Amino acid sequence: MDIVSHGLWGGIAFGRKNLRSFSLACFFGVLPDLFSFGLLHFAVLLDLAERPRFSPEPPDPSLIPAYVHQLYNVTHSLVIFLAVFALLWVVFRKPIWESLGWGLHVLLDIFTHSYRFFPTPFLWPISDFKIDGWPWGMPAIFIPNVILLALLYVWFFLRHRRPPDGSSQAFRRG
Repeated sequence: MDIVSHGLWGGIAFGRKNLRSFSLACFFGVLPDLFSFGLLHFAVLLDLAERPRFSPEPPDPSLIPAYVHQLYNVTHSLVIFLAVFALLWVVFRKPIWESLGWGLHVLLDIFTHSYRFFPTPFLWPISDFKIDGWPWGMPAIFIPNVILLALLYVWFFLRHRRPPDGSSQAFRRG
């Protein structure tokens, strides 16, 4: 799934309490791709890496640096996510519910990535088992994803519209 959708899913699923919660849930929703592919894009901007040639078809995974594949394994593992979730719980002495955006990201990717391009290593490092899902760029996946996100956000903002006094109910300060 695309990184913007991951952030929006994280936000609507785990960040509806206030703007801070929404921002944190969005961050956790994009974190797996940000820490794997984001570093590649940053390296390209600094001329430290060659820009992969992208087209409508997924690029050959062998053209993407090995460190991206390794970071992808780490950031797209439910095992690693659960360990980090538990660590955050211990450190903050309460569950950080917004971090579930990371887990949701991995769950969505399991079924929206095929063997052809970055299948999701959700059991890494315990197992290399992966599922051959449907590519998220397929119209049958991408269009319903966008429509469902749009409907959920319209529902959320209509449910929390501004009252006549002009104060916002969509996000409480906190």
